Amino acid sequence: MSAVIDIQGVEKTYKRRIKALRGVDLSVGQGEIFGLLGPNGAGKSTLVKIMMTVISPSKCTGTVLGEKIGDKNTLQQIGYLPEHHRFPAYLTGRQVLEYFGAMSGIQRKQRKAKASELLELVGMESWHKDKLGSYSKGMRQRVGLAQALMNDPKLVVLDEPTDGVDPSGRRDIRNILSHLKDEGRTIFLNSHLLSELEMVCDRVAIMVHGLVRTQGTIDELTADQSGFVITTKEPIPEHASSELNSLSLPEQAEQTSADTIAFKTDDATKVQPAIDTLRKHNIVIQSAGFKRPSLEDLFMQVVSTDHGDKPGAISGARSSKKGAKS
Repeated sequence: MSAVIDIQGVEKTYKRRIKALRGVDLSVGQGEIFGLLGPNGAGKSTLVKIMMTVISPSKCTGTVLGEKIGDKNTLQQIGYLPEHHRFPAYLTGRQVLEYFGAMSGIQRKQRKAKASELLELVGMESWHKDKLGSYSKGMRQRVGLAQALMNDPKLVVLDEPTDGVDPSGRRDIRNILSHLKDEGRTIFLNSHLLSELEMVCDRVAIMVHGLVRTQGTIDELTADQSGFVITTKEPIPEHASSELNSLSLPEQAEQTSADTIAFKTDDATKVQPAIDTLRKHNIVIQSAGFKRPSLEDLFMQVVSTDHGDKPGAISGARSSKKGAKS
């Protein structure tokens, strides 16, 4: 499938000296949930605002939904929830949705039906007559997500959609995003909640100092750090260690400590000879299983080793320009 977002060399400089973006390359495939993450000040929201034409880039090439960024017909096919959005507090939840539906050119009868459908989808049908001024932050986020769907978009861009939402609400939003994906929509998420992104995203990109330092699936980005790990109850005796070393175990990374052996493989059959050897020597196995760094681990590794010097991959993480699914 073709790329829904395919941009290169995006730069944004404020007041001729503050470089918010320094050459961002990004590709998002059709029908995937893509997560953009990075520390505060990395340029995530700036990039989102450029894609949505809220601000203009200093430099930018590429397309969104196959057209140049800023194409009016294309913008009509995008749903957008900005960070720190402010809807009029005197409007009810239903009025907000109908107002945005009218702005999108949806006929009155259709937008009323669509508003009812979306209020139910985000769990706000019981409060649709209440004014936003009485809503909690999480409730306003739910309405914000609903308004981003009023125009039946092909691409949904959400900037911190779970900000202020409680754990139950975040679970509901994850379910909604999965539902939208099943409908064939593409979801672009900017969030600082790494656990949320890890649960829902097909691919992620990590931005630091105005650059995308790495992007791909979490499995791709952690492939060289993942594998089976065996931990024993007591330190492995020297005679057992010698026998383990004599085995033909090409995937064995190392005996990382006196009671731990790590393998760079996801194939359980390649770990069996080591388990058999340990059991032969009556060594109690405390645990044995596949371990992969979490998205938080990957994020901290990228951020801690980045010094903002130049574009490209950094030590400890793989740079990937894999974009649209084929």
